[in-house]
Amino acid sequence: MPTMTRTDESVTVVRGEAEVMRRTAHLFATAREITCAANEFASWRWEADGPAAMPEPARDARVRKVFRSGALFDPGWAQRMAAIRHHPAVSIRVTSDEVNETIILDRRVAILAGDRRAGVRSYSILTQRDAVQGVTSLFEAAWRASTDLDVHDAASAEIRELAPQVLDLLSQGVKDESAARALGLSVRTYRRRVAELMEALGAESRFQAGVRARELGLV
Repeated sequence: MPTMTRTDESVTVVRGEAEVMRRTAHLFATAREITCAANEFASWRWEADGPAAMPEPARDARVRKVFRSGALFDPGWAQRMAAIRHHPAVSIRVTSDEVNETIILDRRVAILAGDRRAGVRSYSILTQRDAVQGVTSLFEAAWRASTDLDVHDAASAEIRELAPQVLDLLSQGVKDESAARALGLSVRTYRRRVAELMEALGAESRFQAGVRARELGLV
């Protein structure tokens, strides 16, 4: 059962997405500006079902979402984007940097994702003006540094198509020459695709790319 700890009058810490939504669903229903940042495909979903699902924004709400680029390799990405994009005022951007998983409602309330223990994640709900303003400033910096989804899609279409095969070859420890031959690429092109995939996953090494891919369920 979710638990709650109140640290002061402006910060509430809860455990579990269902408890977050129980406490904030009414704010989502009336919010006119919603901004959120997510490292994982599963974060901040309004098209999901159940008590942990984010309520769908009002039709006149402005919604901005920043996703870490690794999330785009999830097999369900295209279907999810179709569900999100039907909303008339959604803007989506992509970054290769790790982001602080956050959601901000009308610049008045901020929800910060914390650590996960025993499979349950903690969340801090902030209402103190200066704290929310600070979180908003961090989001705006991430937003400015990110890339529009359509631009990113156009630039990364080929690497997304090759990603499962490249990750499989990397996980098997196949040498670049053999991997390139298996994919019908030159060694130079293969290595460039590996580098692009590492950047998209926010990885600094091939090993880290494999770890990140496993975290995302890609391999």
